[in-house]
Amino acid sequence: MADSDMAWAKLDPAHVPPEIDPSKPSVARVYDAILGGKDNFAADRAVAAEAVRAAGDGGSGARLNRAALGRAVRFMSGEGVTQFLDLGSGLPTAQNTHQIAQAVNPCARVVYVDNDPSAYIHGQALLVDNDSTTVVLADIREPDKLLAMPGVADFLDFTQPVGLILNAVIHHVLDEEDPYAIVGRYKEALAPGSYMQLTHFSDASAAARANERVLRESLGRGQTRSREQIVRFFDGLDLVEPGVVFLPEWRPDEPVSVPLDRGGTLMLVGVGRKS
Repeated sequence: MADSDMAWAKLDPAHVPPEIDPSKPSVARVYDAILGGKDNFAADRAVAAEAVRAAGDGGSGARLNRAALGRAVRFMSGEGVTQFLDLGSGLPTAQNTHQIAQAVNPCARVVYVDNDPSAYIHGQALLVDNDSTTVVLADIREPDKLLAMPGVADFLDFTQPVGLILNAVIHHVLDEEDPYAIVGRYKEALAPGSYMQLTHFSDASAAARANERVLRESLGRGQTRSREQIVRFFDGLDLVEPGVVFLPEWRPDEPVSVPLDRGGTLMLVGVGRKS
């Protein structure tokens, strides 16, 4: 058994959980592999390697995306947000949403949601001693069902501001699945004073377009969209400065070198506030 496959043995010494198919790559595990994680299988690593080759960024886009999440969560926490709904959260890795938010406010509550059993099992193991954070197995394409689940509805108070996290997830919702209606339903559920963070593959990037082809062929989903299409997800919200920009440009912690490299132009990011 490979080192990365051994991660499952920590949870179940006997075998890989029956709900996990190691031969079938998953979005969450491929992303984990790109980030250098160990909770993935050979099929995931093969897709990750192909995606990194196609993008030609050495995986820097994924790391920049993770860093943008951290800055957004710290920003929301600084604005007084004390509860977060992280949709399509993926596998636990360095500096998760709950770690960032609870470093600012130890009482911050976080719900992680993913439709991948891998993410659910690992999340449960990670959070066993954290009463302020939970993980839910659900499909973000079913917002009404998801929002009504006890793990969401009973854990977060939707009469108060919530930080909605859509980090590198909506570009895996295809046009025919009506991503604007899906995001719109989540925005509708938010109280005034809530924020939404979203990152998305940009069609302005040749690297992102090449990556899209790999994801479509290997995972059946993943698509770039134009800046205008990505900005549309923020309809009804007030965009926080500097608006929808490339990952390194959103409230950077240090000066940004220009021109941006390939990883820096893979995705756009924005944060909007519901007034």
